[in-house]
Amino acid sequence: MEITLAASKINKYAVSESGDTLETVERPNGGVSVVLVDGQTSGKGAKSVSTLVVRKVIGLLAEGVRDGAAARAASDALFTERSGKVSACLDILSVDLQTGTIVISRNNPTPIFIAREDNVECIAGDSQSIGTSRNIRPVITEFPLEKGITVVIFTDGIYHAGDRYGESFDICTLLNAILEEEDPTSQEIADTVLNQAIRLDQNRPNDDMSVLVMRVVPDESDQIRRMTVRLPVPPVYL
Repeated sequence: MEITLAASKINKYAVSESGDTLETVERPNGGVSVVLVDGQTSGKGAKSVSTLVVRKVIGLLAEGVRDGAAARAASDALFTERSGKVSACLDILSVDLQTGTIVISRNNPTPIFIAREDNVECIAGDSQSIGTSRNIRPVITEFPLEKGITVVIFTDGIYHAGDRYGESFDICTLLNAILEEEDPTSQEIADTVLNQAIRLDQNRPNDDMSVLVMRVVPDESDQIRRMTVRLPVPPVYL
């Protein structure tokens, strides 16, 4: 088996900096974690918040701290730093090779989607954003690492795409359609979801948008770890 991860992001329309921050870290006992944080509001202030939270979580995960404990510590740190006046939505997606499981820790009311082959399940339920009080706990979902699993996590800019124009984003139906096609890559799924959200906002994203996709595929692995990053350069630097 092989694990593939991909993300697609775009800023809120006419805002130069995204309040969504995403980082990846290898787990010290085997595996990988991806942390996605959506800071309250948008722009530089939101970026400052999301960066603070991501750095706290990534540092703890790198030291071997469990995902749930890292999420709680980040919430307490944000509460202390901003006196409980600022919140952030936090998702941690981990592949833990020590336990042979996939672990999803959510402090985010936005649902996530888990597909096994082409059967898509929406995971919703109560989940509180971090930073507004002490002892906020994440909602944790854990299941065995098996081939054919796809996990899709996104920020609320994706979930609420089209709201301003009286349209709704049926993400579950879109994912079913994508997965019925010939074995799409993680990047193809992420790009398709993001592009549909942008279209629903009439090509002017009403909020920062981020999509994270993980797939467990049955490909034979050569044991080489790879990462590819594509970052648009603003015209001012050209």
